[in-house]
Amino acid sequence: MGNSCPKGKQYAIDECTNPTRTVTSSVRVENREDTMVSVKTASPVPKDKIFEVMRLIRAKSVCAPVKIGDVIIEGVFGTNIVATKNII
Repeated sequence: MGNSCPKGKQYAIDECTNPTRTVTSSVRVENREDTMVSVKTASPVPKDKIFEVMRLIRAKSVCAPVKIGDVIIEGVFGTNIVATKNII
């Protein structure tokens, strides 16, 4: 396939004109000692907004139980921050 793949061409155009990334991190679980829940953006965010997304994630904490897919923070640059781990 190489450079004839249409997905690759579109990716290269997007990467040059509007680079985006999926952000992964973790959020503190208040009612569990030394426990964090892993989270990620449900869809990619603009690369220049990553530090703002991380600032929001760092300020957030949750209480267990948490299920995979639970929305941890809603409406962050057009997407949500969702849990990627179950905490019982």
